[in-house]
Amino acid sequence: MRVGLIGTGRIGAFHARILSSNARVTSLVVADVDATRAESVATEVGAETARDASDLARRVDAMVITTATDSHAELVRLAADARLPVFCEKPLSLELDITNQVIEHVDRAGISLQVGFQRRFDVGFAETRRLVASGQLGRLYAARLATHDPAPPTAAYERASGGLYRDLMIHDFDQIRWTTGQEVQEVFAVGAMLTGNDAFTQADDIDTAAVVLRLTDGGYAVVTGLRHNPRGYDVRLELFGSKDSVISGMDQRTPMLVIGNDGETTANPGYTGFKERFESAYRDELDAFLSVARGEIESPCTGVDAREALRIALAAMRSQRDRHPVALEEIR
Repeated sequence: MRVGLIGTGRIGAFHARILSSNARVTSLVVADVDATRAESVATEVGAETARDASDLARRVDAMVITTATDSHAELVRLAADARLPVFCEKPLSLELDITNQVIEHVDRAGISLQVGFQRRFDVGFAETRRLVASGQLGRLYAARLATHDPAPPTAAYERASGGLYRDLMIHDFDQIRWTTGQEVQEVFAVGAMLTGNDAFTQADDIDTAAVVLRLTDGGYAVVTGLRHNPRGYDVRLELFGSKDSVISGMDQRTPMLVIGNDGETTANPGYTGFKERFESAYRDELDAFLSVARGEIESPCTGVDAREALRIALAAMRSQRDRHPVALEEIR
């Protein structure tokens, strides 16, 4: 299979390495608005380069989009018009109406779309989902989720990111739907700027937030999002049910100072970032996309899934702004 990858920045270069090592990828073609960067990545992984997105689309069997967020919608439409199965990093758009337009465009074209929520391919999270579906946990009472970055992003990234809810915590919003099989009914969010980093002030964003989600079956989830955790990258999911409780994401690299009942402390060496923590999940995610592109499986993360996670993020933004709970039905 000839695969085209557009966008060779941080995550794009990472995906290029993964794709080039996959035995089902016979050749990889990369493109970027920065031609020098594209050439550098192509040389590193043994790929070809294309002049632009249109040139790339004419030369491949499937497309992977890892560009800046504001170009995702246009590039997905381009792939759809070329009748190419497409993988797009989240989000499809920061805006709900544009997201809906992209989904409709993809549906009319009849192509497959997979959106990049790599936590669905993490072994621990997938096993947690299986336990919920099997009934082993019983009725879900409560959930706790955390996504804590080791260091704030650059000012340039922050300006284009869409903010804490749509960029960072949207992974948690997707994960609670996917893991529990329930929808979010209501959102209450609070947030603040606590790090003193000017990038957040200039982008009118926050760096610390807590969100309470009311779920379909009456249970609650609490999500915390931090842009700065000095011990390292921390992503966890805890579920508490009528029959059992489970935690996913807790291992020897969880960045916590642990104090036991005897007062003994253990300081775990934390993950340095999302690529290290989820490397195997990213590999499995892109391998799944190759199966989607070949028509072997349905998309494991559709445009509708991406839209629903965005709706929760938008509800959180509105809740923080207006200082009251927001029902999901208000976000249409």
